[in-house]
Amino acid sequence: MNKIPSALNLGMRRGVLEVKQFSRQRESVVFTLLFPVILMAIFGSVFKSQQLPEGVTFSQYFIAGMIASGLVNTGFQSLAITIPMERDVGGLKRLRGTPMPASSYFIGKAILISVSMIVQIALLFGFGVLFFSVNMPTGASKWLTFTWLILLGSACSTAIGIAFSVVPKSGRGASAVVSPIVIILQFFSGVFFVFTDLPAWMQQVAAIFPLKWLTQGMRSVFLPDAWQKQEVAQSWENGRTFTILIIWLVIGVFFSVRKFKWDRD
Repeated sequence: MNKIPSALNLGMRRGVLEVKQFSRQRESVVFTLLFPVILMAIFGSVFKSQQLPEGVTFSQYFIAGMIASGLVNTGFQSLAITIPMERDVGGLKRLRGTPMPASSYFIGKAILISVSMIVQIALLFGFGVLFFSVNMPTGASKWLTFTWLILLGSACSTAIGIAFSVVPKSGRGASAVVSPIVIILQFFSGVFFVFTDLPAWMQQVAAIFPLKWLTQGMRSVFLPDAWQKQEVAQSWENGRTFTILIIWLVIGVFFSVRKFKWDRD
């Protein structure tokens, strides 16, 4: 008698399938993986001569925001749009009728997001170093912070994206619902502009959501420690960043499990 694969094993297999399916969608690959690089090319070229406090170049500041934003784009935005589309065509309903548990489906999506994020970061690093003289982090502590930010940020964005996928009423309208939210959060969270230059009310709104904290955490990795004086609290607040990301991860997992829909109402 053949042994039934575990949920983790099925999730790993599902993840391989998700990556293969994604790689065959050229438009999605270009938009998801190359869009941050394109933004860096545009903003880096426009503001190339601009010098920020503490001798920081705009490109150095911008790469921190783009990596943080990339976590939200590949996790939250991508899943909140593609899952309703899969639901519309009946793909999720067919999966629900198989022995595969829901957890395996979620693991597969998490693997896809992780692979996409690794490729996206590699592209940003290579492009930033070659064309905009971006400096890589120095010191083990910086890389350790970078690692837990990527892992926790990816998990948080994935969970929230799956949870939010119940909001769009159809796959056709998902992009219209999700994309404006992401764009607004990017402007509010200091991705495109120095965070402390934004109006106080924008800063307060942004502080509710994880992108602001991901962006601030990435600044602690890519900017000199002297930049802390430019932050609202004059500190990196990495402990608070970790706590807020954990809270959002728990919220995302809770609603993913409780509210996820396999078929249209």
